Amino acid sequence: MQPQTLRCADIALVGFDADDTLWRSQDYFDEAQARFEEIVAGYVDLGDLGGRLYAVEKRNIALFGYGVKGMVLSMIEAAVEITGARISAADLHRIVVLGKDLLQHPVELLPGVREAVAEVASTHPVVLITKGDLFHQEAKVRDSGLSDLFRRIEIVSEKDPATYARLFEEFGIDAGRFLMVGNSLRSDIAPVLALGGWGVHVPYHTTWAHEAEAPLGEGIERMRTIARLALLPAAMHELQAQASLR
Repeated sequence: MQPQTLRCADIALVGFDADDTLWRSQDYFDEAQARFEEIVAGYVDLGDLGGRLYAVEKRNIALFGYGVKGMVLSMIEAAVEITGARISAADLHRIVVLGKDLLQHPVELLPGVREAVAEVASTHPVVLITKGDLFHQEAKVRDSGLSDLFRRIEIVSEKDPATYARLFEEFGIDAGRFLMVGNSLRSDIAPVLALGGWGVHVPYHTTWAHEAEAPLGEGIERMRTIARLALLPAAMHELQAQASLR
């Protein structure tokens, strides 16, 4: 699918990511990983415990998916591997508690989020597209107070070209009329650009290693990067102006 000339009315749909685009998320995961490393460091004198954990998480994604529950299962497996099965039941329970705490964190919207989404929603239909554990993501969307702004809320197991192509078919639009907004190049921007869509990247100050693995191919001219979501309307207008000259 090739992008069409993009004038003001030609973006048929704007998609928003959730975690670390609309509200804080990775900060809590980073804190949990730091506590995990403290627990495991009591058994071994090894560097790069975070790298060891990520290696286990990465190989488990296909089985556990994304989110807190998959992370905790991978933490337990990594702790057993790294310590040679010497870790105590009490410390394994401490890791489980880390996961329970993650699941109960309040939803903290990032500055200006509601105003920015509402402004875009006043001129374009908007949808929320997020991945992760279904129950946890549903709870966060509910507690965010933003669900009334979105025409649809999609919680998917992966955000790759095949998933976006399926969603475009369900939405009844071409990729060239879709713009995705998010913090992850891997999940929010690269797959949409690959299909001929548009993207606005809003980097977060911390990113999970897996989401940082995102080489961008063709289509980067259809992307803009902004420092905060309040700048989204201006970025959209810039993309529209650029596309009208094509």
